[in-house]
Amino acid sequence: MNAKIKKFLLSPFSLLYKLNPIAEQKLMFRLKCGYKLDLDHPKTYNEKVAWIKLYDRNPLIPKLADKFLVRQYIEELGYGDHLPKLYWNGFEADKIPFESFPDRFVVKVTSGSGRNILVKNKAELNREKTVSQLKKWLREKYLPAYGEWHYGLERPRIIVEEFLDNGSDIVPPDYKMMYFNGWNGGDVAFTCLDTGRFGLHKKTLYDHDWHRMDDKCIYYENDLSFYAEKPVCYKEMLCCARELAKPFAHARVDFYVIQDTFYIGEITFFNGAGYEIPSPPEFARQMGDWIILQKSGVNE
Repeated sequence: MNAKIKKFLLSPFSLLYKLNPIAEQKLMFRLKCGYKLDLDHPKTYNEKVAWIKLYDRNPLIPKLADKFLVRQYIEELGYGDHLPKLYWNGFEADKIPFESFPDRFVVKVTSGSGRNILVKNKAELNREKTVSQLKKWLREKYLPAYGEWHYGLERPRIIVEEFLDNGSDIVPPDYKMMYFNGWNGGDVAFTCLDTGRFGLHKKTLYDHDWHRMDDKCIYYENDLSFYAEKPVCYKEMLCCARELAKPFAHARVDFYVIQDTFYIGEITFFNGAGYEIPSPPEFARQMGDWIILQKSGVNE
């Protein structure tokens, strides 16, 4: 959807959120999820994520949601070698030194999602258009309608990173590991394997032991046309995800695997803004059971 149209349609919700965030989130939840939000006794996955958005103000969340600041956190925990190479970062698009980059790279704005430009051939890049797009993204303000309070607190910047692929020019599958503090004492319960994210987007779920979960899905239908082999570095990925997500009730840690080595993509705290519904309904309730709610930084 066009950003201006989206902003226009969401403007009444954004205003209501500023006046009464609980009332606005209940209304948005009903529209998105199709049932009444119970904040007093949340049970489903989506209800608990809604509760976290309203009542958990862990100060780490806005910093780790920023694609540049999260790198320091990852390095402090000893996983710096599993980050894509950082070629440049800054706040002004006009100062990007394109000539210093390799032929392929990725340009990102560090706030929000979807603000990425994949450059597969620098010689074919329209630099003027790219700079203009980046300036537009930097100017865009966070829309509070979805309750994702953590966006907009850190000043957005531009980063230029290594282009990760296996030499095929195809963006590698995205291993989205879902951590829950109430599953097995705090661990990754399952992984969403995303393929074709910039084309025909497909998603398949694999449990902790890498068995495909054919009867369960989240928002997208499972792609049952193939079975992905468990990565050689799977145990290391689990350990990394567990350690990165440990301070939180729930988080999603994203990885890429290139030649049996894993790279950390990002940490997400409100998967799909909390509105992507798991199915069947029993799975949504089960996922909710895996989250032990904890208040941090607000109303303590």
